[in-house]
Amino acid sequence: MSTSIKLTAIGAAVLAIAGAGGYFYYSAPVASVAARLPELVKRGPAPTERAWPARLDTLLESGLADPYGVAVDKQGNVYFSDGGEKNTVSVLAADGSTRVLAGGIEGYREGIGAAAAFNTPSGIALDKQGNVYVADTGNHVIRKIAADGTVSTLAGSGIAGFADGQGAQAQFNGPVGVAVDAAGVVYVADTYNDRIRKIALDGTVTTLAGSASPGFTDGVGEAAQFDTPCGIAIGKDGIYIADTSNDAVRRINPDGSVVTLAVAPELEKEPLLRRPMALALTHDGFVYIAVSSRGRLLQLAPDGSLAGMPDAARPADPATGIDGNIQVYGPRSLALAPNGTLVLSDGAAQRLHRVVHAGANAAPLPTAAQAAAPLIGSAQAAGQALAAAAPAPTASEIMARRSEGPMPWPVLPQNQPHEVVGLMGEVRGSYDGDSRHHFHAGLDVQADVGSSVHVVEKAKVSDPLPNWAFASLGEGINLGTTSYIHMKVGRDRKNRALDDRFQLLLNEKGKPERVRVRRGTRFYVGEQLGVVNQMAHVHLNLYDRGRVVNPLALPFPGLRDTISPVIQGIALYDANDKRLPGKRGQRLEVSRNLGEVNVVVDAFDQMDGNLARRRLGLYKLGYQLLQADGTAVSGYEQPRIMQTYDQLPKQREAVKVVYSADSGITVYGSKSTRFTYSLLSHLSAGEVVPGRWQVSGLAPGDYTLRIYAADYAGNTATTGRDLAVTIN
Repeated sequence: MSTSIKLTAIGAAVLAIAGAGGYFYYSAPVASVAARLPELVKRGPAPTERAWPARLDTLLESGLADPYGVAVDKQGNVYFSDGGEKNTVSVLAADGSTRVLAGGIEGYREGIGAAAAFNTPSGIALDKQGNVYVADTGNHVIRKIAADGTVSTLAGSGIAGFADGQGAQAQFNGPVGVAVDAAGVVYVADTYNDRIRKIALDGTVTTLAGSASPGFTDGVGEAAQFDTPCGIAIGKDGIYIADTSNDAVRRINPDGSVVTLAVAPELEKEPLLRRPMALALTHDGFVYIAVSSRGRLLQLAPDGSLAGMPDAARPADPATGIDGNIQVYGPRSLALAPNGTLVLSDGAAQRLHRVVHAGANAAPLPTAAQAAAPLIGSAQAAGQALAAAAPAPTASEIMARRSEGPMPWPVLPQNQPHEVVGLMGEVRGSYDGDSRHHFHAGLDVQADVGSSVHVVEKAKVSDPLPNWAFASLGEGINLGTTSYIHMKVGRDRKNRALDDRFQLLLNEKGKPERVRVRRGTRFYVGEQLGVVNQMAHVHLNLYDRGRVVNPLALPFPGLRDTISPVIQGIALYDANDKRLPGKRGQRLEVSRNLGEVNVVVDAFDQMDGNLARRRLGLYKLGYQLLQADGTAVSGYEQPRIMQTYDQLPKQREAVKVVYSADSGITVYGSKSTRFTYSLLSHLSAGEVVPGRWQVSGLAPGDYTLRIYAADYAGNTATTGRDLAVTIN
């Protein structure tokens, strides 16, 4: 047990020993502390602090494909599942070494260590005896890994369905969450059955709550309804549920009644509690919640108040949209270690993190430096080194591989060129008239309404809810490193399911109202995903460890861009956003007394095959400062690149930093988007920093401000790029 000692002298000395069992307090006069230790009195764990300032550290990022379930034992060892190609359950020891407990290939097989096989293992849980329980999602069963590495099936037939019964007589449908209580009773979030199940010590499965169809109703037993529950945790006062599609945290009380503890406000546009994936409970009634929307980590207090966990390293900054809270990319599971550290799996980023108090010592969990050390195998039968397993390819690796050949288009024919009608980084508006609502995240490919959408990269579904916005214009699905939007997911023109990978849920009139795609489902290049909706194009996103990156890095057959960007104008604005007046053909007078000015560049790009009215955004934007004779001012011999659209910020509000107020297009706006860039605001590697031109530091005289505007193909603007100014 890791032990820390702190002495405080305020009239008396208090000695605190913090360990796996909680906090023990001693009290004695200061003078006597050195002479002897006072009598030990156990007072229990310290009270949980509300929304404490947190630090996010990376525990492990090497060799991970689809990290999902996490659990921590009393010694600080972190157990985790990986549902990617490996299909393993492993342990990260406190010394940073990692070994595989069981699994290694996809399948359904009992055995010891590597002789066993899983299919997309998800949530995991530990009991007091060291047994590991696994929600084996793709096999529709709950598995048990004994201390000696022996894998057996605790319950489930291996076939998707719903049935109570003992052992193999029971049926589950893609269970994702699992928890175990002090007595060894196992509880299951039976995700695609929308039910909560219980496995008794003799293997008998019963249903605690939930009905035959998804819904949102409190009640007892079948009278209660859930919608795609993913997370589950055991508390002193009941079973806590992350009711994912209902944007709610629920609890099953000891009397069997289901109550809602927290739910996202129905009319709130950006609620904190949206798509909760996982829960972790404290000893005194606080609930930590990992939500997939914006990757947030929240804390629900016993009085019902909900708050984001503050990120001590990134305080709130309204100017850039940073909300000041802990944020990852695609959280899957949470575990609370005995020392108060939270362990968090980020499936989208292929990482394991720990969350600790910003001022705390995080021992005994492995440090980031330890976790980065070479992975060490174990001498046990299950000791297969993670380093020997090939990790899932990142988008950057896909880019490198694609340099050897083209990337299929998401529409037919997949090997012939199509018109590109939107690029990553462009400003986009909203339905309520905000012309700078968000960044456009990917590549838009023109396609006729009703035409088929096809897979561009083979993938295994990792998110338990990979598709969204059924029957809306923004309907889409995420598959591995790519996502496809503006389509009828899994349906043909007549709304019929394409195949059995797409489960259509029908309403009371027998009409489709939802489509489900289970975690672990596989797709291959060329297979049909659906049909184009009324948006008349397919939006393709590309991700690299959760980051939104530029899809143009993936070469498409026949894609050509020989057209240079166009600069329509350059304007300067003072601190009150008043444009500095100037006359055509004359130098613009700029007073050094202004201190700083905003330089706004009105520019756009096109690609071969675009319609004449089509306007696209830039890839790089920068500037040079030249003397009156055309030579560069010292330090400006090469363009200073201020904005590069290779990766997007997480923060939606950051769009207002790099684009000026008259940019964009609303949903009901004009046909052409206007791109007016705030030149001195910096965007690089997904980070945004506001900026203005510091004219107060320039010597009086005549200058030329030369704009560098480039597209992804390397074409640069050659006309309209110069603004003659006089600094006085």
